[in-house]
Amino acid sequence: MTSTSSTPPASSESDPITLTPRTVWIIFGALMASMFLASLDQSILGPALPTIVGELNGVESQAWIITIYILAVAVTMPLYGKFGDLVGRRNLFLLAIAIFTLGSVGSGSAGFFTDPATEAGFWELVAWRGVQGLGGGGLMILSQAIIADIVPASERGKYMGPMGAVFGISAVAGPLLGGFFTDSAHWRWCFWINVPVGVIAFVLAWKYMKLPPRTSSAKVDWAGILFMVLGTSGLVLVTDLGGDQLAWDSAGMIAMIVGTVLSIIALIVVESRAEEPILPLHLFTGRVFVIATIIAFVLGVAMFAAIGFIPTFLQMATGTSPAGSGLLMIPMMVGLMATSIGSGLAIAKTGRYRVYPIVGMAITVLTVMVMTQMTGSTPIWQIMGMLLFFGAGLGLVMQVIVLAVQNAVDPREVGVATSSNNYFREIGAAIGTAWFGSLFTDRLITNLTETVAANPEQAMASGLNPSAVTPAFVANLPEPLHQGIVDSYANALAPALWYVVPVLAVALLFAFFLPQVELSDEAGMVARGEAVWDDGKATATETIITQADGSAGADSAPGATSAVAATNGGGAPRN
Repeated sequence: MTSTSSTPPASSESDPITLTPRTVWIIFGALMASMFLASLDQSILGPALPTIVGELNGVESQAWIITIYILAVAVTMPLYGKFGDLVGRRNLFLLAIAIFTLGSVGSGSAGFFTDPATEAGFWELVAWRGVQGLGGGGLMILSQAIIADIVPASERGKYMGPMGAVFGISAVAGPLLGGFFTDSAHWRWCFWINVPVGVIAFVLAWKYMKLPPRTSSAKVDWAGILFMVLGTSGLVLVTDLGGDQLAWDSAGMIAMIVGTVLSIIALIVVESRAEEPILPLHLFTGRVFVIATIIAFVLGVAMFAAIGFIPTFLQMATGTSPAGSGLLMIPMMVGLMATSIGSGLAIAKTGRYRVYPIVGMAITVLTVMVMTQMTGSTPIWQIMGMLLFFGAGLGLVMQVIVLAVQNAVDPREVGVATSSNNYFREIGAAIGTAWFGSLFTDRLITNLTETVAANPEQAMASGLNPSAVTPAFVANLPEPLHQGIVDSYANALAPALWYVVPVLAVALLFAFFLPQVELSDEAGMVARGEAVWDDGKATATETIITQADGSAGADSAPGATSAVAATNGGGAPRN
């Protein structure tokens, strides 16, 4: 059952703006600053996470630092996407930057006013990470939607290169900064560094991002928002708490499962009748959207499950410092940058994108299979080689499936389509992080407990607390206790990666069924009548036509103008 809207689409409040190559790159530059802000936060915490959870007494619940952020991002993505389509994206984008920056201030201050011997500071950090996620969802979705507004799909590959570079630079700088702050300053700077970057991004967006506002008389889909939040939260909580803090057959868990299922059913019913649904069901009738979204969901489950805990493995299992583990992540980002930039340029040149997700998923599956063999004694160069190929596989998939979705939908729904695709990826990431975090943590706590039991005298003399283990503490432990802790981490993470392999194999299978659709040569705002394209060539052409047809009279002018517009490709920017 699909939803149809009887309400006219959102309309612009002002005359069409003029897009030129210069204005496109100025807007794109402002977006790059905000993309850097969001992507830096996703990579900077990895090296610092063991120290943070150890200091705040949250080792057993460490997955929540990642899970809550992903959950907040997931529930806000559809809101930013839909309301961006209805009321415009500029003010929402500024709001997202402000919320994210505020959350960064609070996250860096967590635990200042709580008892350091309790977990209060840890849960304060979790709460502020949720605030960060409320802004982070807007930064990612609105950036992608605005690019689709100003650049046609046929040319968007050229911009994937700079985007890949931003993600690559921030992903390299993030672990390095995270390790540096943890080693030389304090882990709190992993959050506070976002404040100056956020201020710069806000100023750039305020000054240079000139986008048309819109108006809409459609009713807000409050019921859809409610059931989406309840269903999303339920999925994450069931995955995170089930079998760990709540037994699967307990009354609380059964109630949570039933509530989640009912919320999802209610969401489907409400969205099938809503005037302007938050998650339009008619999108799921498109083959490109469905397959790309399945790939995004599965990739989210596997990718975030692996990436979120690799720095912890590197620190504990190999004995590297937080800064050292950050350096070891560089090959992954090099691989991601190289394939993202290369595939983007190739797509812009050939117009074909289908092969890249297939090749990328195949590389990723094979690489994770090799990573399951990692141990505490695996040479560093081998680990770096694995990460290089892992990143290369991801770079061939992530941006390409977003491009495919945006190209396949109505330009008036590019925001909600982009957010819906990313929403399911984030749902997968939340489930994957909670699921994999539970596997990793259960194995780790069991291994640490056995290690303490095997070395009771050394554990007692050193004051070892399995719930508050930091890399610095482990580095100073005597043998054989030290090696026992190292082996505990190695034996907790690497074997658990086998659970990720079949999940990635599902994404590879679906990649073979992704259709190849001709890429549009018209930017979203041009297609919606909100902008006109001026590449500086039209004036000279119009002058020639006017001189040639001057004797034809005023009646021929409209036809000449139309001919020029047709010659220019309807306003499609061809940079």
